[in-house]
Amino acid sequence: MKDFWSVCGIVASRGGKTIYSAVNTNDPNHNIRANVENPASLDADNTFSRFLFRGKLDRQQRSKYVCSTMLMGLIALLVSSVIIVVNPYDIIFAYKVRMSEGSESLELWATPPVELYLKVYLFNVTNRDEFLAGKEKLRVKEVGPYVYREGMAHVNVSLNDNGTVSATPIHPLTFIPELSNGREDDVLILPNIALLSFANVMAEASLLTRMAVNLLIKQTSTYPLVEQTAKEFMFGYQSALVTLGNKFMPSWIAFDKLGLIDRMYDFTGDVSTTYTGEGDIKKSGVFATYNRKSYLPQWDLPCGNVDGASDGTKFPTKIKPDDELLFFRKSLCRAVPVERVSELYEVSHLPVYKYNFKKGSLDNGYFNSNNSCFCRRGFECLRRGLIDVTDCYYGFPIALSYPHFMDSDPWLNEEVLGTEPDREKHTTIFVINPQAGLPLEISVKMQINIALNDLSSISHAGKFSHMVLPLLWTEIGMNGLPDSLIAKFYFYLKIGPAVQTFFIYLLLISGIASILLSIAASCYVNKDQDVSPNFRWRTANEIVASQTQQTENKKKLYRNDVPTSNAKEMETYYCSLLTTTNEKDLENDLLKRLEDTEDDTDGDD
Repeated sequence: MKDFWSVCGIVASRGGKTIYSAVNTNDPNHNIRANVENPASLDADNTFSRFLFRGKLDRQQRSKYVCSTMLMGLIALLVSSVIIVVNPYDIIFAYKVRMSEGSESLELWATPPVELYLKVYLFNVTNRDEFLAGKEKLRVKEVGPYVYREGMAHVNVSLNDNGTVSATPIHPLTFIPELSNGREDDVLILPNIALLSFANVMAEASLLTRMAVNLLIKQTSTYPLVEQTAKEFMFGYQSALVTLGNKFMPSWIAFDKLGLIDRMYDFTGDVSTTYTGEGDIKKSGVFATYNRKSYLPQWDLPCGNVDGASDGTKFPTKIKPDDELLFFRKSLCRAVPVERVSELYEVSHLPVYKYNFKKGSLDNGYFNSNNSCFCRRGFECLRRGLIDVTDCYYGFPIALSYPHFMDSDPWLNEEVLGTEPDREKHTTIFVINPQAGLPLEISVKMQINIALNDLSSISHAGKFSHMVLPLLWTEIGMNGLPDSLIAKFYFYLKIGPAVQTFFIYLLLISGIASILLSIAASCYVNKDQDVSPNFRWRTANEIVASQTQQTENKKKLYRNDVPTSNAKEMETYYCSLLTTTNEKDLENDLLKRLEDTEDDTDGDD
């Protein structure tokens, strides 16, 4: 507003209007102020200065303003630099990932709120009589899946002083008929695992022992291909051979019935020890030891290593694109390497990589010589694509492969008809967020087979000599995380970093802007420039006061020196004050009269 009135004063002083001195419109102070209010105050520098300092351009206030702006900019840059270096998000993230007493991560690990399903596909024998008669090769047909909801939990949790947590894993199964393609009481023709396993062990025994075994097999009417329900085959059926084995050889057969899924999911007495992330958050949630060992005793190192492997609950934190992961399940009897097969993409708004089992993982050294240690000690390697896990399955001649012998020796598909490998259907998949090591989707597929030696000396089993029979294949699957868990990790993994990045840029931009603004104020604003209306008005008042004092002195001098004979002239002068006149003329007339008076006074002297 002061600038506005200053402009008005300038316009008024330039107008040269006729005014009435009698009403004191011709204020000399006003004229002086108008002259001081130079129109230069409206030029670019002055306008920028008024905008920049908002009317605070006296030198002391200007210096204070520049210093405070510079200081604020430096503080903003310092804070942003500290955030970049310290990275508080990483600190908070590490705290959330680390498992400790009562922590969220420990609770999620102990009881993951996920829906995990086990799908079991059985191989039903369709030509039993023809095969046993020697007329045809064995033919099988896949049936199922039989779907079970798999509980996943860790019980008896105990935090250790060395940055690990120990617990017993449990995986209870619940049959889900509405998701299954078949019923548990379906009757199928399936291999008699007890007989074939017993025959495989006794085939190398002495003649007398084999004779006793053959007599036992005949007396108990035990046959290699028998009718069983799907549930019996998976979770256990009564067998005279198993009963006798449990009675006379309890150290070998510690159970009285035999079922493949039952044996796969037997975690009795097992103890898994997992890293908490204390000291190294990358290891949070992965195995340190299993059954108190960092390796599986069935294999020579490095094949038996389980240190750093995941059971699918959580993978290592901060996974790099070229990192090789390990997946371990007791039923696999080994940690299988996992490799990335995709670029980064999003699932449920979270960035993920897709992983498969590493190519050649089951080749027994055929492609990768490092895998030769998976050949069973003292025995020849099985054919490519088969892993001998006899020592993990109570001495039964069990071999693992991919479903339908995918990526295995073609001979396996030729000897047993009906197997049809399909890469899209039978490939294992992991979808993992690399930042948290969080699995969003899992589909682990593996086949259980029975690999037999020469059984020609054992009754009822000779037809199966040197065969590899597919028994079943399983898929352990998780199709996604619950929405509540997705929302939580979206906040942790997307919102958190975005907020930190926003504040870093905000502080950087505001800091740089403040510093540039203070530099501009120091360099581009004339330090001698009196732009502020407040400052100009104070300066004008000083000038007015000085000139007014000079005028008053002249008036006093005039009043003291003028003679009484000049009264007429004074009357004329005061009368002129009542007439309309031009401001400039009036001023000139007044000065002329003063000069004349001074001359007269000098003459008298």
